[in-house]
Amino acid sequence: MADQTVSEPLEQEGLRRPVVVGMGMMAFAMLLLPIMDALAKTLSTQYNVTAGQTTFGRFAVQACLFFPVIVFLSGWRGLIPKHIGINLLRGALMGTAVMLFFAALKYMPIADALAVFFLEPFILTVLSALVLRETVGWRRWAACIVGFAGAMLILRPGLEVFGPVSLMPIGTAFLFAVYLLLTRRFAGNDNPMAMQFISGIGGVLALGFWVILATTLGVDDFASTSIPEFGIRWGLIFAIGAIATIGHLMVVMAFARVSASVLAPFQYLEIVMATLLGYWLFAEFPDGQRWLGIFIIIASGIYLFNRERKTGTG
Repeated sequence: MADQTVSEPLEQEGLRRPVVVGMGMMAFAMLLLPIMDALAKTLSTQYNVTAGQTTFGRFAVQACLFFPVIVFLSGWRGLIPKHIGINLLRGALMGTAVMLFFAALKYMPIADALAVFFLEPFILTVLSALVLRETVGWRRWAACIVGFAGAMLILRPGLEVFGPVSLMPIGTAFLFAVYLLLTRRFAGNDNPMAMQFISGIGGVLALGFWVILATTLGVDDFASTSIPEFGIRWGLIFAIGAIATIGHLMVVMAFARVSASVLAPFQYLEIVMATLLGYWLFAEFPDGQRWLGIFIIIASGIYLFNRERKTGTG
């Protein structure tokens, strides 16, 4: 009887440990990834490296770092997923989304751009209803509308000052939502490691195309410019790719341990870290109206996640 009494707390602790570790990994990733955004903004504002170049470098480094990990864990066969075309498309969508976001960072405060990007869960809800024919109740539709209103509070001054550039984070959110939609549709039928590697290759190919096209058309924010052979620029690009690799591996490992509904609210730690970095590095700090918009998006998103966790139907 005494042994059973002692073993029950030990069993409970053993069950809780993966959850605690997973939440720690997710929190670490969300605090790490905004550093990548700050480095991208530094490259564009201080070192004249375009968003196209930075994003191409990010995905190239990520693919190079990810390659030996997959071969070591899964062998050469682990590099090839079943749905190569779909995963190349996923990579192209992700690469284009990140490029738009990095371009927006040149002109917008990091916290503002990231807060607007968090429209992604609401866009994904709309696309799930329209494309996957999932049932979406009125509460989830209301959360989408309220979240969009919060984004407009953030963007309204931005539209006056920056024009169409302020819409880039919305483009990022839309493309990322489509990326997640494809991931949701095909993830159960394929090797996750292979999916990530091939989608990384797709990102490199897409970004190479965008950089060449932008250079030909003279679109400065995405075109190719000369970068010194050695120096801090290359170091920062490598750091961006390394942070992306580590951060996303942490996210994958966290989701392997904890359900998505528990981890989803941790994503808003990104805004906290982005605000701190923006204030420290670029003297950016949201004003009252922007804080209200950020709060509305966070509150709507947390409501949406909790609703999904409780009912799964909206």
